[in-house]
Amino acid sequence: MSDAVGIENDRSSALADARDRPKSRFIHRHLSELGGPADALSGLICGIITVLYGISYAALIFSGPLAPGLSFGLAATFLTTAVAALIVSLRSSIPFMISGPDSSTSAVTAALSGALAHHMIADGGAALVGPAVLIIAMGSLLSGLFLFGLGRARAGRAIRFVPYPVIGGFLGATGLLLVEGSVQVMTGHKLTLTNIGELTTQQNPFMILAGLVIAASLFWARSRFKGALTIPAVLAGAVILFYAVLALGSVPISDAQQAGWTFASQTSVGINIPWTAQALTNFPWASMPSLLGNMLAVVFVTTISTLLNTAGIELTAEREADLDQELKALGVANLVSGALGGYVSCMSLSRTTLAYSAGARGRLAGMSVAVIAALMLIVDPAFLSFIPKSVLGGLLLFMGLDLLYKWLVQSSRRLMLVDYLSLLAIVAVIFFWGFVYGVLFGIVTGCATFAFSASRVNAIKFSFDGGSYRSLLDRSKRDLVVLNDNGSNIQGMALQSYLYFGSANSLYQHIKQLIAKKTGCRFLVFDFRLVTGIDSSAIHSFNQIKLLAGKNNASLVLVNMSSDVRKAFKVGGLLGDDVILSNDLHHALESCENVIIEDKIENAHQRETFIEWLEMALQNREYAETLAEHCKKIDVAEGALIARQGAPSDSMHFIMEGRIGVVVSVGPHSQIRVRSLGQHTTIGEMGLLTQQPRSANIVAEANSLLYELSAESYDRITSEHPALTQALLTYVMTVMSERLRFANQTIGILQN
Repeated sequence: MSDAVGIENDRSSALADARDRPKSRFIHRHLSELGGPADALSGLICGIITVLYGISYAALIFSGPLAPGLSFGLAATFLTTAVAALIVSLRSSIPFMISGPDSSTSAVTAALSGALAHHMIADGGAALVGPAVLIIAMGSLLSGLFLFGLGRARAGRAIRFVPYPVIGGFLGATGLLLVEGSVQVMTGHKLTLTNIGELTTQQNPFMILAGLVIAASLFWARSRFKGALTIPAVLAGAVILFYAVLALGSVPISDAQQAGWTFASQTSVGINIPWTAQALTNFPWASMPSLLGNMLAVVFVTTISTLLNTAGIELTAEREADLDQELKALGVANLVSGALGGYVSCMSLSRTTLAYSAGARGRLAGMSVAVIAALMLIVDPAFLSFIPKSVLGGLLLFMGLDLLYKWLVQSSRRLMLVDYLSLLAIVAVIFFWGFVYGVLFGIVTGCATFAFSASRVNAIKFSFDGGSYRSLLDRSKRDLVVLNDNGSNIQGMALQSYLYFGSANSLYQHIKQLIAKKTGCRFLVFDFRLVTGIDSSAIHSFNQIKLLAGKNNASLVLVNMSSDVRKAFKVGGLLGDDVILSNDLHHALESCENVIIEDKIENAHQRETFIEWLEMALQNREYAETLAEHCKKIDVAEGALIARQGAPSDSMHFIMEGRIGVVVSVGPHSQIRVRSLGQHTTIGEMGLLTQQPRSANIVAEANSLLYELSAESYDRITSEHPALTQALLTYVMTVMSERLRFANQTIGILQN
């Protein structure tokens, strides 16, 4: 009994160890990737820059009518940064990844909160800050759900299918929004034509000019100095210069604050959870339908920014990221941030690259940024009353112009004219009419651009006629003459790609011209082996082709159709008795060739004697009779092995009746049919002449009648009948030259 209890205890311990093993591996891996002093230092540097960026993002989102809620914006910004930096640093596949609010995502978040404020003001609403905090938290939750769902479904790579002009249009528009927002941060007025009067009065022109100077200084400093603290140094210098000018002009700080050069004094609010019953009750839910486009824009820009920034980090660090893992980590971060009242964040290319350049290789870099952001939550926001608006406005202007240069100027060198014009149009639509129309226009433009580009891809991989491209069946000289003279009766096309209204209509126009030119066409052969799919519009085009072929006494031959394509043709009513279906191109061509030969040759099935065939081949009755005497008649049943691959070439065969296949073994259980030979053809002649081993198996594909010329018989003919030998060699050379000519024609067709 005690032994049984001991065994049970051991089993329980083993199960517990198995359950704890993944946890221990997780902890051990993260401890080994934590990093050291270099990671902490790089995190400190990135934390300082993140704080500066975060203050500017808060000022952007809570500007204009939302300016009284700037303290809520600061709290939401530092909360978002702390949550995102911590979760992503722990879960990212790249240990030194740094995440937080970004310029593009903050721009669309500002557009979302601004749109809500506009609707509420229009409806007479007064309390704007609470609903604004709630709407940006909703955007974070929606983005988090979408990102986590993408990563969970391992569909991260699907983002790469978004057309580049649509991506560039959205991110270029965020650059414009940042420029517009920078003016609003500095002056309190939006950059619109109706506000020109306000923007050109009082101190506003000087504030904008100061912001332009700071933005220009940032561009200049970035191009000249590559240090990690270049941007903080320029901003600190701008603040010092501002107060130096005030001192030189004997202007009290209180007067500058009253004139609007600095932000209003803010009170500390701490972490504010927006999901209260009162907040949800007071929220203007009636405005949600009009905000749907802005919400989708937040999700889209966050997703695209994550993709692009992660790709840039991969290039910098020369290591591949697990995109699905990144999406799940960022999705969780945005869900937590939204639940706590923060807004969206994404992977930061600039700060992660900076951390890597400063020596960061571990997770401590991102964790340090999280700690610094968390510490900022307890700092009194009254310090904002001493920060000049032009400094933060200049920083936003710098980021906006940087995005505009990247997506509107540099893209012009990488995109074709049509794509670039689409990008510019999407930017214009978003800027003047909002993200709702931008989303719709982007979808329409993306589809139209794709359709236009795809229509330029020829649906025909290669085309041929029966005289230049034939089946794999070797035929007699008489049959070849008929096929060469009547090759235009068979017109074939190997189709490719996805067939839709654009490419299929071009195919129909091609067929119209072809039938008008080739009036004797009997068969239109379409090979669907390379076709990936077909739409209903393309089915309509094939209906037109079928009607056109019927009027001109031509039959459709459809080859290598997948089950989906065949189903589409069946639904479209195209598969009838007048349409020939085949699973193999060469068998389809062989059937068409047989029809043409039977129609063109009288008594095509009349049998010749072996001697009569040899007389035609050797051009001499006596030679034919002598050669026939040296040959042995053989009857072989279907499926019989006549010669084995690798065996000595000790004979050649004259095929009098039936059909012989040439099959190459490519493995122990795999064979490929190279070609077939019909009546009045020969096989094995080159092996007999060169004495090289058989290069393929020779198999009877039907009951056949052969005449075998052995190596011994051929040697006797060579010594006793030199003239016959010469005639036989001439015949063999004629056969080989015809095969070589056909092979060259086939290669030429495939190359073109």
